Amino acid sequence: MKAGEMTSRLVNDSTQIKDLLANAFPQMANSLLQLVGALIIMALMDWKMTLVMIIAIPLVMIVMRPIMRQSSKIGLQRQDALASFNGETGESLGEIRLVKSSNAEEYETTSGYKQIDKLYHIGMREAIFDSIASPAMNTLMLAMFIGLLGYAAVRVADGTMSMGTLLSFMMYLFQVIGPVGSLGQFFTTLAKTNGSTQRVQDLLKEPEESFTDGDNESVTDQTVAMEHVDFAYDDDGPVLHDVNFEAKPNSVIAFAGPSGGGKSTIFSLLERFYQPTSGKITIGGKDVANVNLKDWRSQIGYVSQDSAIMAGTIRHNLTYGADKTYTDDELWHVLELAFADKFVHEMTDGLDTQVGERGVKISGGQRQRLAIARAFLRDPKILMLDEATASLDSESEAMVQKALGELMKGRTTLIIAHRLSTIVDADDIYFIENGHVSGHGKHQALMTELPLYREYVRIQFKE
Repeated sequence: MKAGEMTSRLVNDSTQIKDLLANAFPQMANSLLQLVGALIIMALMDWKMTLVMIIAIPLVMIVMRPIMRQSSKIGLQRQDALASFNGETGESLGEIRLVKSSNAEEYETTSGYKQIDKLYHIGMREAIFDSIASPAMNTLMLAMFIGLLGYAAVRVADGTMSMGTLLSFMMYLFQVIGPVGSLGQFFTTLAKTNGSTQRVQDLLKEPEESFTDGDNESVTDQTVAMEHVDFAYDDDGPVLHDVNFEAKPNSVIAFAGPSGGGKSTIFSLLERFYQPTSGKITIGGKDVANVNLKDWRSQIGYVSQDSAIMAGTIRHNLTYGADKTYTDDELWHVLELAFADKFVHEMTDGLDTQVGERGVKISGGQRQRLAIARAFLRDPKILMLDEATASLDSESEAMVQKALGELMKGRTTLIIAHRLSTIVDADDIYFIENGHVSGHGKHQALMTELPLYREYVRIQFKE
């Protein structure tokens, strides 16, 4: 499911439910009270006429049921189409630079018009059924009224009912018609909201991460390891199979191998974004599944090749998710450690400079150094670097590399290797291919013992 679709579920479907509870439900309750009150008085006046009417009302509802069922189906289709439209437009606007650079405006316009046309036709069908439902309900109520009037005329002719009682009964019957019509409209609205309720329930049923289970466990001077880990996304084929590695305290462990081999998936499992299909991840021999999730993640610093930046100020991005307040001096200190203080000083508002959505107002190298400064502020015990300099120019890469060198001191560091110097200097290198560890060791040992590694180095680093 796209992020825009989930947003639509949360906003539009919730709004549909809110309208039912805030508007339709109070009206229904009011109509129900009027209906019950009128029926009691009518029963006291003439119970036979009232019984006939009570039997007639459910018959009206049964006749209306196919229309309400179709309204429910259309309401579900409308919410699905609206969620799909939100997902498509959100993705297009989020990647607007790609759209422009690819000359894809015409394609996106055509795609958008198709989505709007679909919504239009669903809206037309919904309007048609709404226009049918109300006259159909009124027609059925009129038919019931005429039937009751005919039955009353026979009763008056037989002398079993007085003309005064008939007139009084008819007056109350007019009072009943309005509430019954409102109840019919309520059930139509309820049928439409049914689909929205189901979608929201599906979201609520999704399992949530627990931040309270498990024990707090310090990872300082502890060995991180994977033991016979297998992993697959849903019903897809295995991404990792029988992965084993060990990272001793304050060591540098590099993961190398061709793209798509599963290196980033290993990092995702270490962050516990996913759970292994089988096997386990341990810290000091203890399964991390039994470690408090919040405490575990608070001890990990993660810098990726495309560091995420939130819309807001530099200050907001540095302290994002922090559970304590930092002074400006502390923030400037970590910026200095990350070699980011110079460009932040040059900005008009300093720490309060707006970086724009997804950090569009700052360069890739600046984003990376802010991410490193954020990692410094967290003071992690385990540092994970996912090709943090892969997409940078030479100058930015040199600055980021210096910052990373400072950040790696005194920490257990796991690196998805991109630079040859990183591989050469690593304490241990794990070569990942097709989701499996083909071999591990220091650089020279692997060059000698593992032909796959030697070929990878030759191709990747032209050595």
